[in-house]
Amino acid sequence: MTVTHKIMKLDPDSAKSERVNIKTRVAYALPAFALAVVGIPVYVYIPKFYTDVIGIQIGLLGTLILLVRIFDAITDPAIGFVSDRTRSRFGRRRPYMGVGSILLAIAILFLFNPLNGSPAFQTAWFGSWFFLLFLFWTVVAVPYESLGPELTFDYNERTTLFGIRDGALIAGTLLAASSPALVTAVFGLEATPEGEREKFFWISILFAPMVIVFSWWCILNIKERTSRFPTAAQNPLSSIRQLVSNRPFIILLASYTLAALGSNLPATLILYYVEYVLQSSRADLFLLIYFATGILLLPGWVIIARRIGKKTTWITAMVINTGSFIGVFFLGPGDEWQYGLLVALSGMGFGATVAIPSAMQADVIDYDELQTGTRQEGHYIGVWSVSKKLAAALGVGIGLAVLGAVGYEPNTTQTDQVQFALRVLYAGVPNICNLLALSIALFYPISSQMHERILDAVKDRKKGIRVTDPLTGQLLKANNIDPQ
Repeated sequence: MTVTHKIMKLDPDSAKSERVNIKTRVAYALPAFALAVVGIPVYVYIPKFYTDVIGIQIGLLGTLILLVRIFDAITDPAIGFVSDRTRSRFGRRRPYMGVGSILLAIAILFLFNPLNGSPAFQTAWFGSWFFLLFLFWTVVAVPYESLGPELTFDYNERTTLFGIRDGALIAGTLLAASSPALVTAVFGLEATPEGEREKFFWISILFAPMVIVFSWWCILNIKERTSRFPTAAQNPLSSIRQLVSNRPFIILLASYTLAALGSNLPATLILYYVEYVLQSSRADLFLLIYFATGILLLPGWVIIARRIGKKTTWITAMVINTGSFIGVFFLGPGDEWQYGLLVALSGMGFGATVAIPSAMQADVIDYDELQTGTRQEGHYIGVWSVSKKLAAALGVGIGLAVLGAVGYEPNTTQTDQVQFALRVLYAGVPNICNLLALSIALFYPISSQMHERILDAVKDRKKGIRVTDPLTGQLLKANNIDPQ
């Protein structure tokens, strides 16, 4: 297999009816499958592993995670900004993916396999490798996700493309969620500290090489494109001002961030909730039900989105996801089948809440091109990534910190106060977040017809024609930047 060095010119006018072939769809989806290791294992299993097995104090661990993710607020947009302006014969995105995937695999191996030592050493080990893992994840994920909006400008084709990519992400998450139980069964591991260490060793051996192989498969099989116009000004503050002025993006970002917070709290606390509130040992089964339902119904959501639009589809999925989860707050010891049913109902909307916002994000990047005359996917993906990771960090940081404050003690029966806190954090707060996200999403303005008008305006502006902004009615100057 040889590396494709050809860089294609990006023309929204000719691309808006473009279809992406199956080879490109699969190649683009594969890294998402592998990068799922940074989801469930890191946010769900690793915190409990380090608190209950390694012995790090739960509140301190939550604080470390929150601090690392706050640092991501700098690195994510920075990598996006730099990759937008990178010029090489390999493209803007692929060099970062190639190097970053190797470094990310190394970080996974070290984080999942801590050395023995004092509590201070273990805490420093966790903090250092957790920081490096997410730094290298950013180097891979932001350029990788920035490839998507460049592959097609077709409104509905984007829904399919991102549906396949995020379907692969959910499938990878499903594998990651079931991997502890699978590894335990295959190797006959016992529920001892030694057994837990061996379990995470084998999980890291599975996922670390996968990150490298799947990332490089994408690199070798996808042709990058370049903008017909020079990239945005070199001043990062100017780019941030441009982003803030993009009203559809701000609406989408605010709604998505609240919804992501609403989903990350349960993701962080499910092991604690199932063990200490339901008094069940079947958390792995419930995760399997949730993700399997999500991935099985995702193709149906893609079809629905083509018929009724992305916005309506996304809101409908959030309603299903939220409405089903309200009942979880009222469950208690022994309510396993009721919980499993509610998890399955909630999972029905899960796939759409992941994939549809990604396709909508690509559309707001086109609107940015109308406003600025430039393509800066990386900058938008970087800021989007901050919101995703900050929501996840808040889920871990707030959830674990509150549990520590109310008296959580590992591997023992929890007090009524701790159990009530788990109910509120696991079901109450997420539902409030999702209702707020729904109310904001109602104001999102880009439909299929509006997106078509935006692309037409982009084309006319390139020709030197003064156009009217379809969303605001504002008259825009002709684009005075010559094509490359």
